[in-house]
Amino acid sequence: MITQQPNNIRHYLQFTDLSADEYAHLFVRATDIKRKFKAYEKYHPLADRTLAMIFEKASTRTRVSFEAGMYQLGGSVVHLTTGDSQLGRSEPIEDSARVISRMTDLVMIRTYGQDKIERFASHSRVPVINGLTNEFHPCQILADIFTYIEHRGDIRGKTVAWVGDGNNMANTWLQAAELLGFKVHLSTPSGYEVDQAVAGLRSADSYKIFKDPEDACRGADLVTTDVWTSMGYEAENEARKKAFADWCVDEAMMQAAKPDALFMHCLPAHRGEEVSADVIDGPQSVVWDEAENRMHVQKALMEFLLLGRVNA
Repeated sequence: MITQQPNNIRHYLQFTDLSADEYAHLFVRATDIKRKFKAYEKYHPLADRTLAMIFEKASTRTRVSFEAGMYQLGGSVVHLTTGDSQLGRSEPIEDSARVISRMTDLVMIRTYGQDKIERFASHSRVPVINGLTNEFHPCQILADIFTYIEHRGDIRGKTVAWVGDGNNMANTWLQAAELLGFKVHLSTPSGYEVDQAVAGLRSADSYKIFKDPEDACRGADLVTTDVWTSMGYEAENEARKKAFADWCVDEAMMQAAKPDALFMHCLPAHRGEEVSADVIDGPQSVVWDEAENRMHVQKALMEFLLLGRVNA
């Protein structure tokens, strides 16, 4: 039963686009949608709806999770890349948005600069979802928090240790902490710090910076990291390997965390670089649940953006 229809188009371009109450609703819906999936229970609330997926950056998990998720909700998918559409040629983003949003019901974009997705959204007649930009990765953090809740319960008041690059993941973790009431212990190499202006934080109350990554992990409920070189920064790969040498999440860091601390990684992972094999393949790692949960939380998100609050 639909209890609330959205009055205006809602986009999901960064984590702060939803409220804490709306996230609570999404996590409840993701739980029910995942239960239906595991029970092979048909659930098609988005029948006759079409999702356009636009990729300027390569993807495995984002494509599979959104495409499979939309089909499971009864909808259909159009897949576009810059190689097979006008997006990679001369058509302005604004014009692409005007056209694509007249033919589909929902758009997911995975691109480089956040400005591109914001320009697209400002000219779209349908909701736009950020599948990843250089600045933010809200769908991944949505999945990570849902995974934590599944394994350990409410994340409010807990501590998340971020070890590695001050990238889109770090920015989004910081936004989530401020909004949902937990703390981030942040440790990045010199020169790779988080740009607090990009993250758009209102205060420093929800995070603490550590020079030593092991100190950042001390007492943490969750330890998480990402690759040292994100897409678009490949030219810096060798310099980053040297700079990040002490930022490999290993057994010592996990032992500094709480005994029941979880380990997460958004994948793909490079064992022996940002994480040791015994950590990512060890008993505290929940990376495979985390990867699967991208699909379930994104299904809940698409349902919310198209139908509003659904109680089922």
